[in-house]
Amino acid sequence: MLKEVIATRFIAPLREGGSLPGLVEADDFGTYVLKFTGAGQGRKTLVAEVVCGELARRLGLRVPRLVTVELDPELGLSEPDQEVQSLLRSSGGTNLGMDFLSGALGFDALAFPVGPEEAGRIVWFDAVVNNVDRSWRNPNLLMWRGELWLVDHGATMIWHHNWPGAETSAARPYDASDHALAPFGPDVAAAAAELAPLVTEELLAEVTARVPDAWLTGEPGFATPDDLRRAYARPLLARAAAIHERIQGIK
Repeated sequence: MLKEVIATRFIAPLREGGSLPGLVEADDFGTYVLKFTGAGQGRKTLVAEVVCGELARRLGLRVPRLVTVELDPELGLSEPDQEVQSLLRSSGGTNLGMDFLSGALGFDALAFPVGPEEAGRIVWFDAVVNNVDRSWRNPNLLMWRGELWLVDHGATMIWHHNWPGAETSAARPYDASDHALAPFGPDVAAAAAELAPLVTEELLAEVTARVPDAWLTGEPGFATPDDLRRAYARPLLARAAAIHERIQGIK
């Protein structure tokens, strides 16, 4: 499981992107970007963040450390924004936190060139998890201490919003024509040769085990959290084996 911390202070809402995360301090003296169970797609977004973030980390990509954050819904009562107060009240319990990369800069393709090898690894990974939110309009990439970091994986694995159609959805190609790293000539063939053999049933079992049971219980069609964990792993295993042959929109 992920490390567990307790939020001790709500610092501020963060209004970048389509969701409304917050910045919190925790009892381990860390500062985290908090993603709420009460926001947007709720716990499925958090599941996607954990599965994809932990998979990326094990493949050697840079992702901020993830933790679970226990939140007292009364923590932000002094927050003047009613939308934020409502979000805090609806998100008591276990939420997701990621290390706050202080001083990080948003990725700019004109300012930060990326080599074909690194671009290929990221594009290949995004194809495996079907990330539809790494476009040049919204890269979800940060430059921190001279290195490229991946953030925001909530809009991945769209098949988990309709499990009966998951197999069909997961079999579709990946369109990388709008990918933020498409202009850098990503070498996805080399990435696949290096990374695909690493994506095994054992690795995916380890990754999905990091998701708290609380975010997996009660899913229609699945008797236990472990049944649902295996459902998450199956499409990823299949896509890792062959998705490099079905990436569209890059040269």
